[in-house]
Amino acid sequence: MKNILKYGISLSIAAGLLWYVFKDIDRAAMFDAFSKANYSWIAVSGLLTVVAHWSRAYRWSLLLEPVVGYRPAQFNTTVSVLTGYFANLVVPRMGEVTRCGTLNRLEGVPVNVSFGTVVAERIFDVIMLFLLIGATFLIEFNRLSTFLMDFFASKFNVSGLQNNTWLLVIAGGCLLGFAVMIWFFYNRYKEILRQKPFYQRVEKFVVGLLEGLVSVRKLKSPGAFVLHTVLIWTMYYFMSFVLFFAMPQTADLGWRAGLTILIMGALGMAAPVQGGAGTFNILVGAALALYGISNQDGATMATLMLFTQWFYVVVLGALSFLIVMLKGRSPQAEAKPDAQNVINVK
Repeated sequence: MKNILKYGISLSIAAGLLWYVFKDIDRAAMFDAFSKANYSWIAVSGLLTVVAHWSRAYRWSLLLEPVVGYRPAQFNTTVSVLTGYFANLVVPRMGEVTRCGTLNRLEGVPVNVSFGTVVAERIFDVIMLFLLIGATFLIEFNRLSTFLMDFFASKFNVSGLQNNTWLLVIAGGCLLGFAVMIWFFYNRYKEILRQKPFYQRVEKFVVGLLEGLVSVRKLKSPGAFVLHTVLIWTMYYFMSFVLFFAMPQTADLGWRAGLTILIMGALGMAAPVQGGAGTFNILVGAALALYGISNQDGATMATLMLFTQWFYVVVLGALSFLIVMLKGRSPQAEAKPDAQNVINVK
């Protein structure tokens, strides 16, 4: 019942956000634009998607190698990754568990062990995302700072903030003061906090994340790990950038717009809703508006990008799921029962 409730709430939020996105959009004009889109660029985006998922699977195998003692087959890790994305489209945050369960079926790698490597992998993805956000703000500071000023001015009905920077200074000072206050109370009451079960769970989770990050030092090919991390995010960038050329309204957008769309799209996909439905549309549509794209065309392009991602995830993920079912549990997995496969990653 708890899982059904969580799924229902997530689905309701996605439905509400999609209604908000499309309530003022001419849907007939949108579908007409879809019919006139250049599907050659959509096919190119699909090829880049395959490269990105293959690279992610290869990077995952690099993380698994020092932990399990061997490098799982590239085909099996790729199928596991694709199956995980397919599951994540149906139930948010289920993809990581499904990916690890699939690899257990194909390679016999214990789920608890492979899940630890997925956590480490996600940490580096978060680092890359923050680096990209910082780089994008530096490159597009004027455009993005104006957008934020306009946003806060409209939300709080304050006039004249668009041309001032004092709001950012005050916000930064408040955040710094809040951080100092948290640090003060933590040091004063940390012994009491450590007796609370909730704090113990949070501390254990944070320590686990740090251990996962440090475990990367055991990599046999750290250079390949960094290379594939960069390759994954490069493919993510071009997966959306090439779709600009699928519609004449966005064909003239430059590489800077591609960076903005990349970070907005990544933040939208990270939201706890099915496949980023609604959140992706809102953030990407708002980002396109910064570059002079109308609300109608922005919503159309954002929806085209999201549908393209969903299409390839469904096709590749369903095919991978079918392969796993037909292939069955491998002899290697049968020879290594989970109960006898508890590996001390430390």
